[in-house]
Amino acid sequence: MINHLLRKSHHLPFLFFMVYLVSCAETKWVSDPASYVNPFIGTAGERSITDAANTVPGAVLPFGMLSFGPENSFSEDMKEHRRYKMVKESNLRLPISPGGYNYAASRVKGFSLTRLSGTGCIGASGDIPILPFTKSMLHSPDVDTMDAYYSAGYSHENEQAKPGYYQVGLDNGVNVELTATERSGMARFSYPEDQPATLLFRTSYSQLGSGNASTQIDVETNEVSGSVTSGNFCGYLGDYNQRDYYTLYFVAQLDADIVEYGGWENENMLPSSQVTHGGMTYGEKGIPALGMGSGAWVTLDAPQGIVNMRVGISYVSVENARLNLMREQAKDDNIESISRKAYQAWNESLAQIEVECEDKEQLTTFYTALYHSQFHPNVFSDVNGEYAGFDGQKQQIKPMQTAQYANFSGWDVYRSQLQLLTLTHPRRANDIAQSLLNQADQNNGVWDRWTHNNGPTGVMSGDPAAIAISNFVAFGADKFEVEQAYQSLATAAKVPTDLDLSDEGCPIFCRGQKPSLDQWQTLKYISDSSNTWEGASETLEQASSFFALSQLAGRLGQLEDSELFLEQSGYWANLFNPNATADEGYIQGRNLDGSWKEGFDPSSTHLLVEGSSRQYTWMVPFDGKGLFEKMGGPEIAARRLDRFFHKPDGTWALYREGGAYSDVSNQPSINAPWMYLFAGKAYKTQETVRATMKHLWNSSTTGIPGQDDLGQMSSWYVFSALGMYPLYPGRADLVLGSPSFSKARIRRSTGDILITANSNNPSLLSSDIYVQSLKVDGKESSQAWISEDQLLREVNLEFEMGDEPNKKWASGEEDLPPSYTK
Repeated sequence: MINHLLRKSHHLPFLFFMVYLVSCAETKWVSDPASYVNPFIGTAGERSITDAANTVPGAVLPFGMLSFGPENSFSEDMKEHRRYKMVKESNLRLPISPGGYNYAASRVKGFSLTRLSGTGCIGASGDIPILPFTKSMLHSPDVDTMDAYYSAGYSHENEQAKPGYYQVGLDNGVNVELTATERSGMARFSYPEDQPATLLFRTSYSQLGSGNASTQIDVETNEVSGSVTSGNFCGYLGDYNQRDYYTLYFVAQLDADIVEYGGWENENMLPSSQVTHGGMTYGEKGIPALGMGSGAWVTLDAPQGIVNMRVGISYVSVENARLNLMREQAKDDNIESISRKAYQAWNESLAQIEVECEDKEQLTTFYTALYHSQFHPNVFSDVNGEYAGFDGQKQQIKPMQTAQYANFSGWDVYRSQLQLLTLTHPRRANDIAQSLLNQADQNNGVWDRWTHNNGPTGVMSGDPAAIAISNFVAFGADKFEVEQAYQSLATAAKVPTDLDLSDEGCPIFCRGQKPSLDQWQTLKYISDSSNTWEGASETLEQASSFFALSQLAGRLGQLEDSELFLEQSGYWANLFNPNATADEGYIQGRNLDGSWKEGFDPSSTHLLVEGSSRQYTWMVPFDGKGLFEKMGGPEIAARRLDRFFHKPDGTWALYREGGAYSDVSNQPSINAPWMYLFAGKAYKTQETVRATMKHLWNSSTTGIPGQDDLGQMSSWYVFSALGMYPLYPGRADLVLGSPSFSKARIRRSTGDILITANSNNPSLLSSDIYVQSLKVDGKESSQAWISEDQLLREVNLEFEMGDEPNKKWASGEEDLPPSYTK
C-alpha cells in the first residue's frame, strides 16, 4: 500500500516534510522548529494502552477552531482496553480516548472536525466524523455495535503527520489527506478506481453523544451541510453536564458530482433522503447507547478516484460556516498550498522561542511540547466577529478583540500554560482574557472554572479564573477590560452567590465560583461538609486565587482590597495540622466545629481532588517560608521533600507511585520540585526537575506523562527546559532551575529573554545539570529567581553549569525566592 501511495503526485506533502528535517548542525539558532514536531508524541500509554496523554495528531493551526483528525474505533486487538468490554457487552458508545485517537488502535470510524487535546475526561467534541467508505450501505451505522462494518483498518506504516497536515492510507484502499486553516479544512480522498467513492457524514456522532443533529444534501451544488447540538463534558461523572450547551454547524463542498445519496435516523435507513434529523442522546448515565442518531451518505462520480472536500465550521450558523470557508480558502487552493501555509503558521508561532541546537531528540521533545501548548484556548468566533455566547445568544467580539476564544481548562492551565502563552503570544493573551470576561458577563457574573465551547461545566475545584486574569496582567497582557474584570472577580470574592451556597452539580461540577464562600469568610477555611468537591484541596486552591487577586488589586491601586485578599490567602494555614501524624504536620481536612477530620492518612487520595495530603501539602507556592516554618524549618522541609521524591532505596519516585510520593504528571505535584528553593537547596530543584524531564518525557509516542491537559503539562516541560518556572499565582516572578539548552531566547516586543548555559558537556541533558553561578544582565547573582520587573524588559541570564552541585549558590536567606504572608 505505502509504495503505491508514494507514487501518486498528491503525496508530495510527505516529501516536503522530509526535506525539512534538516540537521541541527546546519544552523546556530533552530530556523525550522516545526520540522522537529512529532504530533504522535503523547498518543500512546507507557504502562498500558489506556495510559496516554490523549494528544491528537490531526491537522490544526495554532489555537485554531478546526482540528481535523482521526476518530479511532475499537477492534479485537484492543481487548485489554478498559472500555472495550463496556462497548462490546453493553451496547454503549464510548470514544477510544478523550482526543478520539490512541496509537494502539488500528481502525478509524471517521475524521472529525473538532477535538480537545489532552483532556482527562473520557471524551468531548469530536464533532462530525466523516468516513471515506467503499462498501455498500447495508444498514444504519447506529446498530453497528463495534463500528465493525462502518470503519476502516490502517497501519502506522501508512500514516504520518506534521504541523498542519495529516495523512493515512486505509486498508480499504482510500488514501486520506487532511489540512486546516483557522476555521476551515480541506480533505483529499483518493479512492481505488474500481471501488465506489462514498462519504459517510456521521453528524450526530460527537464523542459523548448529542441532543440533536441535522444533515442536508444539496445534489445541485454537491454540498453537504448540517449541525450537531452537543455537550456532556464529563457527564458520566454526574448528571449536571448531561445536557446540550453548544451547536456546531458545518458546510462541506465536494468537487465531484453526487450520484447516489441517502441517510439514516436511528436504526432506519432512508435511501434517497436529502434531509435527516436526530441526536444520539446522552444515555441514562452520560454514556450514549447504540441505536440513536442520524447522518447521511453520498456516493460520488470520481473517475480518477480523487475527491477533494472543503469544509467550514461555525458555532453560530451554516451561513457563517460557509463565510469562514470562503474567506479562508481561495478557489485555487489545494492540499499542498494550504498545508504549506499551515506549516509556515506553525513555524512562526513556534519560533517565538528559539534555541541553539545540540541534540535532535531534545529538540523534538521540546518543540513538540511547545506545539502542544498552543492548541488551547482556541479561536471560537467567526471571521465576521460573531460567536455563540454563554447565554445562548449570538454575540459580537469587543472592539479591542481580534477573536473570541473557548475551551479553558482553568484548573490545569493557570499553573504555567497561560503564562507561557502570554510571554510568546501577548495579543492572543489579551483576547483570551477578554473572552473569559465576556463569558462571565454572559453567565450571570460567574467565572466558570472549565469552559467547553460556549458552555460552563463547573469541572474541578478552586477559582482558576481569578488566577488566570491576574497572571495575564502580571505578564504584560493588559489590553482588555482589566478594571471590569477585576470588579467582577472582586465581587465574586466578597459576596456569596446562591450558587456558592448551593450544592448544585457537586461534587465534580460545583456551580459556585467560590463554593462555600460563607464558610471561607466565617471559619477561615472550607470544611469537609461544604458545597465543594473536597474541602481541604478547595481551601488550598482558593488561597492561591485570593493571593493572585491581591496582586491584581495592588496593581490597580485597590490597596484595601489587596490587603484583605492577601490576608485571606493565608487561610491555608488553618488546615495545617502540626500533629497530623506522630512526627509530621500536614494539610488535613477539618469539620465544621473546627475538629480535625478523623481517620487521617497522608497517603490517601480519598479526601482531596486527584491527590493525597503528602502531595497537596506542598501546594502553597506563594508562601514557602511560612509553610516550612510550620514544618519545623527549612532543613526539615528539605528532608521531607527528599522522601517525597525518592523511595527508601534512593531511586526516584516521580510518577504514579501512589499517594505517598510525588506524581509530577499531575497538577498537585508539579510545583513541588521548585519548593526546595525556599530551603536554600537550589541544586536539589535542579536535579529533581532534570530527573523528571529525563524519566518522564521523551520523543516517543509515550513521551508525555499523564494527560497533557490542554497543554498544561507540555508548558511545564517548556519552562523547565528553559530553566525557569512561573511559581507564583498572579505574579510574573520566575524561579530558576537548570537550563537544558546552551542558548535559548524568548522573543518579545518588550525585549527578549536570553538564556545562556555555558558548559563543557555537548549535551546539557546528561551530566552538567548543576548551576555553578549566574549573571543577570552581566552582574553576578546568587538568587534563584528573577523579579517580574526584570522579566518584563530585556533580560540576559548567563549560567555557568557543572556536573557537581554548588550547594552554596542561592543558599543564603537573602537569596531565597520571596514569600508572601500576612
